[in-house]
Amino acid sequence: MRIAALRGRETFEVEEAPVPSIEPDEVLVRVVASGVCASELEPWLTGPRVGEAQYPGHEVSGVVVEVGAEVTVPAAGDRVGVWVTERGFAEYVAVRAAYCFPAGDGRLDEALAEPIACAVNAVEAADVRLGDDVVIIGAGFMGNLVQKLAALRGPRQLIVADARADALERAVGLGATRTVDVTKESLPDVVRSLTGGRGADVAFECTGTQRALTVCGDTTRMSGTIAIVGFHQGADRTIPLAYWNWMAFKVVNAHFRDVAVIMRGMSVGMRLLAGGVLSMDGLVSHRFPLEEINSAFATLREKPDGFVKAVVTFPEP
Repeated sequence: MRIAALRGRETFEVEEAPVPSIEPDEVLVRVVASGVCASELEPWLTGPRVGEAQYPGHEVSGVVVEVGAEVTVPAAGDRVGVWVTERGFAEYVAVRAAYCFPAGDGRLDEALAEPIACAVNAVEAADVRLGDDVVIIGAGFMGNLVQKLAALRGPRQLIVADARADALERAVGLGATRTVDVTKESLPDVVRSLTGGRGADVAFECTGTQRALTVCGDTTRMSGTIAIVGFHQGADRTIPLAYWNWMAFKVVNAHFRDVAVIMRGMSVGMRLLAGGVLSMDGLVSHRFPLEEINSAFATLREKPDGFVKAVVTFPEP
């Protein structure tokens, strides 16, 4: 089978490798799509140590082609979203059956269970409630998912901020009650005007930048919730902790490493997707074959107009 190996700065190489063997509690999945995650961007930019290789890829969907002796579900032929931690940019992955979730009848290249789970867990951890005023900073892929899921909680207002006109237009299409172009308006001022000076009940930081983190503190009401969804890479971040203490914010780290939490998020997210409650339509904007995986990562870095999410796709046999 073919697999992408990261062997240098901005350099994936497509290599041949054996098809993985499976354990009795595992299944073999033919990969249809593997999402390009922002958390993998910095490793691609820096590359591994000289002479070493890395095998990233963890946002996988595909079709079960073989099941282990102890597996009752899923069955061969089932369409699934799966959880793997590496080696996802490959034609096949071996994965525990318990880490596979039905993908329904929609597009498999949009059935990205891992990022959907991240957004589900973020919204649940932030505990958006009926009638809340919610701010989402960042209208990229994760911001869009958070917006869609937060909307299911029945907020009074969904205010979405970004610096890109196309992203804000997409947020409107997804049901934002107000958008804020942060290059032209002050987000804290807009939020205060919409909430009678009170501030947001819940603010989701979905960009992974210092500026957005800072603005969260200026946007959220006393005893409100700040949920850090963005993946913060590179330089250390700073916050005015004395002010955050005084404001008694509830700070939610919306990144989870507990497998049980991840699995529950996947189960909930894929039930919503397969049941038609959550739509991924339009959220995968760029598709690349395995041979163009470096272009997929470059597109994530450059974020051209209209960019939301890139996936690496594999042709049907």
